[in-house]
Amino acid sequence: MRIWLDGALRDADDAKVSVLDHGLTVGDGVFETLKAQDGKLFALTRHLDRLTRSARGLGLPDPDLEEVRRACAAVLEANPVPLGRLRITYTGGLSPLGSDRGDTGPTLVVAVGETSRRPDTTAVITVPWVRNERSALTGLKTTSYAENVVALAEAGRAGASEALFANTIGRLCEGTGSNVFVVLDGELHTPPVASGCLAGITRALAVEWTGAKETDLPFDALEQAEEVFLTSTLRDVQAVHRVDGRTLAHPPGPVTAKAMRVFDERAASDIDP
Repeated sequence: MRIWLDGALRDADDAKVSVLDHGLTVGDGVFETLKAQDGKLFALTRHLDRLTRSARGLGLPDPDLEEVRRACAAVLEANPVPLGRLRITYTGGLSPLGSDRGDTGPTLVVAVGETSRRPDTTAVITVPWVRNERSALTGLKTTSYAENVVALAEAGRAGASEALFANTIGRLCEGTGSNVFVVLDGELHTPPVASGCLAGITRALAVEWTGAKETDLPFDALEQAEEVFLTSTLRDVQAVHRVDGRTLAHPPGPVTAKAMRVFDERAASDIDP
């Protein structure tokens, strides 16, 4: 594997970041995950816009987006894969131990790994931990991901691929790495960004392309929903067949199946919507 690190491609064994990098010591960094298909990245412009918003939210300098684009192209050329997960990581860089940030400048890493297409349906669980919709990190895609690691491990133990959170006031929020949509009385809904969920790129496209309503929903809407699906960069639109112990009938249901079809068609017609 060839990895872009701070201005150049390097062999994986030589792509080393300091143990004093602020991204490692305190999670002071942001990232984006993109779908790479046959050497092309989906929705790159939207992902780079969000990378900048997240960096600004942490007080990091704006990333050099031209360098990021060059890095992505170089990594894809050096590591050809039919379907891949490309990750852009941008951190506070070399810093003193502790929360204070150093002055050496940010670290930029771009890497890609091969992946496989997700199943058409999946199982999810709900977890007792919550998203803080008033956090300083709300809406930012940061490398401070430990609570997602814990919740996803819980999902794995329950035979599920995702865990869903409420927020601090008991409203439906999001998954560890996905957004959630529900069908209630035949209408498609997803929690608003004000719930504390990440403004997912796939979420935004699914809302635009399906007409889904952004609705403040109670967490128990999952118990009432006729259909549930997840969206994320590598899931696209993925139907849910089980929520905790409840099995949903005949997934994907008609609304989900239409959303899957529309997303696939629109995404295929425009690589950078």
